[in-house]
Amino acid sequence: MSNTIAIDGIEVSTDHFINGERVPSAERFEDRSPIDGHLIGHIAAGLPEHCDAAIEAARAAFPAWAALGPEKRREHLHRFAAELKAWGDKLARVECEDNGMLFARLKGHQIERCAHNIAFFADEAMKLVDHTIEGRNAKHRLQFDPAGVCVLITPWNSPMMLTTWKLGPALAAGNTVIVKPPEWAPLTCSMLADVAAAAGLPPGVINVVQGIGATTGATLVADPRIARVSFTGSVPTAKSIAQSTGRNLVPASFELGGKSAFVVLDDADLDLAASTAALQYRNAGQVCLAGTRLLVDGRVADDFVARMKKVVASLNVGDPRQPSTEIGPIIHPRQFDKVAGFVDRARESGATILWGGAKHEAGDLYYQPTLVTDVGESDEVVQNEIFGPVLVLQTFDGDAEAVRLANSTRFGLAGVVFGSEQRAVDVARQVRTGMVWVNSFFLRDLEAPFGGVGDSGIGREGGQWSFEFFCDIKDVMLPQKPYAPVFAGR
Repeated sequence: MSNTIAIDGIEVSTDHFINGERVPSAERFEDRSPIDGHLIGHIAAGLPEHCDAAIEAARAAFPAWAALGPEKRREHLHRFAAELKAWGDKLARVECEDNGMLFARLKGHQIERCAHNIAFFADEAMKLVDHTIEGRNAKHRLQFDPAGVCVLITPWNSPMMLTTWKLGPALAAGNTVIVKPPEWAPLTCSMLADVAAAAGLPPGVINVVQGIGATTGATLVADPRIARVSFTGSVPTAKSIAQSTGRNLVPASFELGGKSAFVVLDDADLDLAASTAALQYRNAGQVCLAGTRLLVDGRVADDFVARMKKVVASLNVGDPRQPSTEIGPIIHPRQFDKVAGFVDRARESGATILWGGAKHEAGDLYYQPTLVTDVGESDEVVQNEIFGPVLVLQTFDGDAEAVRLANSTRFGLAGVVFGSEQRAVDVARQVRTGMVWVNSFFLRDLEAPFGGVGDSGIGREGGQWSFEFFCDIKDVMLPQKPYAPVFAGR
């Protein structure tokens, strides 16, 4: 069996990447394209010996990588970022085939963001040097020491971008890493190791062990030699990881998706709100930040729905490789069945499907953009993350009810509020969530904190918050005035 596959003439290894070399496995798993379901290849599955080898390679590389210091690591990481851009077309083509994301979006946005993730944190790490606090009694020199070997586990909805989002701060802080790619879309995560090697990163600094989360991932996170675990994915998996890391007192960061509210007040710009609401179908709704619960003031609900329907009707669902496509496929048959099941059960329980609600003619894994209404607050379609092109509409009477509905799920990752600016800000401040966009959506700066509350996760990523996780922070104190030891009573 060949250990490489070809996608659009691009050769991609299906083996692990450990200590600068490709390592095969006797066990493999299937990887199929969501575009049309064809078999891409058989991917090496990580066995305990592969996990052990990757951990030992990362441990061996750690002292030298940590000793380089932020400035030398910055040089390495800027070369890595430049190499990423050079590989951009290859990475975009492979991710499109493997994951189903729009090729136009990958080329036009994702590659640039991936490179920026690496370069930004390389620069941001320089701010950690000579960080001091002038206290009343002492001068505090804060030292950000790299933690050690970090396991980075990324999801299938945006594997390449989210891997670089973790790699950037972990490597800039001086850690070495083991990436566990998602089994439904592993290829570009693995290719990132080739990119790093081409940029000259030392062997062992980045390792990739592919495999199923319940076996390979579980083995990695349970190992006491690991210093940090950063996970993006589902709540049940996070709870399992937390049990494993808790036994070893290993810090873990979790970003777990959400069921975010998209609030439309009665004084909102309805055209802007409606067109932005249609954006929630982007990436076939497989976006953790999406405002999937449309909460609309009852006085403008009919008008809002009519405007949004026009936008949705114009959306082109189809092959993500085509430049005219705006919504591609759902990643996997199991995910498709999950999405369809939510809609079918909602319909059976009396909900109204305003549009969509069925498989799209584009193919087996394509689902129509769907809007569900006439639902109860406790209905599963309102309370649970669907992660597909399905939105739910509820109406409210007054801002207080809007806030109550927005806060009525166990999730709290993001939110959106449309209305006159000050009023929208007042509502946004009351929503229990990690971040809220006012009269906008999906605007992000890497300096800002990213993360949720409740079942949406633990911890924050971005800017200095990332380094607080990936570093052990030491306080070296010097007295502000001549010091003499004094015993009580003397």
